[in-house]
Amino acid sequence: MDGAGLIGQTLSIEGLASTLTDVLVRIQLLDGRTQTTLVKPSSPTFTVQAAQSRWQITKQYLVLGIEHILGGIDHLLFVLALLLLVSGRWLLLKTITAFTIAHSITLAMATLGFVRVPAAPIEAVIALSILFLASELARRKTGQTGLTERYPWVVSFTFGLLHGFGFAGALAEIGLPQKEIPLALFQFNVGVELGQLMFVAAALSVGVLLQKLKVDRFRWAREALVYGIGCVAAFWCIQRVVSFVQ
Repeated sequence: MDGAGLIGQTLSIEGLASTLTDVLVRIQLLDGRTQTTLVKPSSPTFTVQAAQSRWQITKQYLVLGIEHILGGIDHLLFVLALLLLVSGRWLLLKTITAFTIAHSITLAMATLGFVRVPAAPIEAVIALSILFLASELARRKTGQTGLTERYPWVVSFTFGLLHGFGFAGALAEIGLPQKEIPLALFQFNVGVELGQLMFVAAALSVGVLLQKLKVDRFRWAREALVYGIGCVAAFWCIQRVVSFVQ
């Protein structure tokens, strides 16, 4: 069946309803048009459309951006480590903003083809960035002031550039509609930022709640969290380096 014959047809993924796995389907027609659809077990069918409207693209890539960041444990751990390191609302705002601006720049540059960076080394360096922040948190206990505490927005901006390449790799796997690349890229980035803000708000809310409950006697939990982040990051770093060295 040619591309035109698929238009208007409803396709289903056999056996998906009995799983807990979402499937990202990308269809490219012979004339270059593409359709990207996230198919869930609760609705394992989708309809091939002649062309997606701007509203459909906006909604789809916005949701994909939110789902990507909330499912990206490495990116969330990096943000969490920043929240633990940086004190003061204004300084935290500048730090998170610097991270946002940085990864937005490299996401756009890599997606539009201006810069090409191998995915495997980038993923390893992202893990290393988390390990770096975890080590800064661990040194704080000894009274040492780390680089991140002295120049938080510089560190977050620098590592944010690397994280942006990671986002671009995920977006490359999803694909972009050829006639609406700027719109899809913008909405994906907005989705990433919304997901990140949701995580930051949730983490800060938990922190405020713990302060009100006066859980100072559970300070060991903070240390356990710090070393937990470091151990996970170290494992990822070794695993990812080994994956592209072999």
